[in-house]
Amino acid sequence: MTRFWKYQGTGNDFILIDNRDGRSEMSSKFTLRICDRHFGIGADGVAYIVNADDADIGMRSMNSDGSVSEVCGTGLRCVAKHVYDNGIVKGEEFTIRSLHGIHEVKITAEDGKAELVEVNMGVPVLDCSEIPMVGEGTFINQIIEVEGERLLGNALSMGNPHLVIFGGLTETEKDRFGPILERIPLFPKRANVGFASVADGKIFLRVYERGAGWTLSCGTGACAAAVAAAVNDLVPYDTPIDVKLPGGWLKVTVAKDMGKVTVTGPAVLVYEGDISGGQIGK
Repeated sequence: MTRFWKYQGTGNDFILIDNRDGRSEMSSKFTLRICDRHFGIGADGVAYIVNADDADIGMRSMNSDGSVSEVCGTGLRCVAKHVYDNGIVKGEEFTIRSLHGIHEVKITAEDGKAELVEVNMGVPVLDCSEIPMVGEGTFINQIIEVEGERLLGNALSMGNPHLVIFGGLTETEKDRFGPILERIPLFPKRANVGFASVADGKIFLRVYERGAGWTLSCGTGACAAAVAAAVNDLVPYDTPIDVKLPGGWLKVTVAKDMGKVTVTGPAVLVYEGDISGGQIGK
């Protein structure tokens, strides 16, 4: 019997499992089963709470296709809410370690429950070799050719690889290109693909997530879009930028010195339950 909690942050949903005792199965097979929306619980991914020697708590996350996620902005917010609401950590400021690094967290609470969570997502990486992406230097506002089309793209890493494309595409074209761009050979570890536009100082964004497909929200995707917009002088640095995703709004701030990117948004407990034996995924 395994206890689980279902959380969502602006529609990006996760199954959360407390694995500080190391007893839960963190495998691709298990993840595929429980994330299945017809035969399992259904989610964009699984976030495991684990112990950390150098932070207040740790998180390991997996995508719904069973692949490992180095970091997940929404998953971090959901874990932060859970550990705060349940007294696993003390205080409204604490740290969470992901595979990407240590993230500083600030909670805005009401009646003892986290309402908003701010997460320091770390330093954005623009160097192609570190994203990783084939090529040298940076890839900002450069042409990507795909199926006879020439698109202007921006590549960076927020702990996981992102390709951000601004404007110029219909929703039908986005639907077509998202799955293709996720797997183009330029990105040896695949990429999260964000289609963004900027209006009135706000970013409007859809993300095709590596390992999960189209999602209602993506925390690292919102950060990547804000970084790409700032680098292209579309939005200011050191200013909270509203980012609208299909599932709701996030606020992202990109430091002028590129020393950090913070994202603030909600995390909501949907329900909790138990996974019993082989009942999931039959």
